[in-house]
Order: sequence, then structure tokens, then C-alpha cells
Amino acid sequence: MPSTVVRPISRPLNFWVCLGVPAIAAIVLVLLELTSLDMDLARLFYDPVAGDFIGRHSYWLENILHDRAKQVVIGFSVFAILGFIGTFFIDRLKPFKRELGCLVLSLALATSFVTPMKAVTAVQCPWSLEQFGGHETYSELLSPRPATNKPGRCWPGGHAATGFTLFALFFALRDRRPRLARQAFIFAFGLGMVFSLGRMMQGAHFFSHNVWTAIFCWLICLGSYYYILYRPASGVEAVAKTAPVGT
Repeated sequence: MPSTVVRPISRPLNFWVCLGVPAIAAIVLVLLELTSLDMDLARLFYDPVAGDFIGRHSYWLENILHDRAKQVVIGFSVFAILGFIGTFFIDRLKPFKRELGCLVLSLALATSFVTPMKAVTAVQCPWSLEQFGGHETYSELLSPRPATNKPGRCWPGGHAATGFTLFALFFALRDRRPRLARQAFIFAFGLGMVFSLGRMMQGAHFFSHNVWTAIFCWLICLGSYYYILYRPASGVEAVAKTAPVGT
């Protein structure tokens, strides 16, 4: 007889926090377009004497922190896909079919949205701009793009998404292993920030590009979790959970 898989009751989800914080961050980012913050931060990593960004040709930033680190995350994604496929055939994995399915879907969506948005927005990279030795004209995110033969492909931040996409692991673990889930969140956030800083040092992205990426990745992973895994306690389940033993 087929075994019945019992899904865990989800921990309470504070939508005011999960949606409110990203919404506030997005509003702040739009308002920051009225300032020179992005340019000021980019100048910290630009060497006017050399005429280039300090990390533009760094072996460690390009080959290790960019290429190899991306390959590691891709490898993790492959293992997640194999794990999900295994839930159809391996009894020990079957109870985790939804979690692994949510993980795979979140990883896929949180990385695949980047390239189409880059093509649509056509935002230039810092290293392409006149202020940093390039030939392109700077324009704010919500402003029309100046005419050019080489449209930009720098918003949102692609490599930052490689790190922030691991928010998916936080949600996959949230209901079964909450402590490990918190550690996964810290790891994903920290990795995304390190990747972001590395690309800023190379002149590949402005600060705001990467924060937008974090917002999108969070919302995508949150949405996948809500529709696939989220199972709030019903009234009966909530009473049973809080009732004293023996009643």
C-alpha cells in the first residue's frame, strides 16, 4: 500500500514583514535615483590614474569569486534537480517531494528572470559609462535610454542573483528545520552581498542593481513557497497543537 506523506504545518508567516520590507526597499531605491549615491559608491572602486576599476582584471574576483563560485551554485542546483527526480523513485526522499520541488522551481525562476529583464531595461554597466572611461551616457533606471549602438545589459545584477537565489533554501527548510533555515538565510544574504561587492569592484554593476536583484529573488522564492509549501494550521489543528497532553 502507498504510504501517506504528512506535510508539516507551516510556521506563521508575517506577510507585513515578508512583503513590506521589500516594498519599502523598492521605494527607497526609486528615491535614491534622485541622488548620486550609485555614482559615489562606484567612484570608490575606480582608479582615475589607471583609468579603470580596481577589480576589473582581478584574477580572484573574475575567475574565483565570479566563475568558480557560479559553477558551485550551478552544481548545487543540479543536485537539487536530481534530488527532486529521486523523490519519484526513492522512498526515503518521497516525504520531501514538495520541498525539493519548491527548491528547484525557486532556483530556476530566481535566475532565469535576469537575462530577459536586462534586455528589456538596457541599463548600462558602470565600466561602459563616460564617467569611468567608457563611451556610453548614464541614465537613471526610470529614464529613457540615450541612443546607442550597444544597449546595456546590467540591470538587474546577474551574479548577485546567483547568491540571492539561495533564499530558496531558506524557504525549503523553513517548516521542517527552522534553525537550519535561518542559517541558510544568513548564508544566502551574505553570499549575495559578497558577489555584489565583487562585481561593484569590477565596475560591472551599481549598488542599486544588486539590491533590486535581492528584492526580486526574495519575492520569487516567497511566492514559490506560498503556493507550494505554505500550509497554515486550521482551527482544529491549532487547538490540537496547543491543547495540554492527555486532553
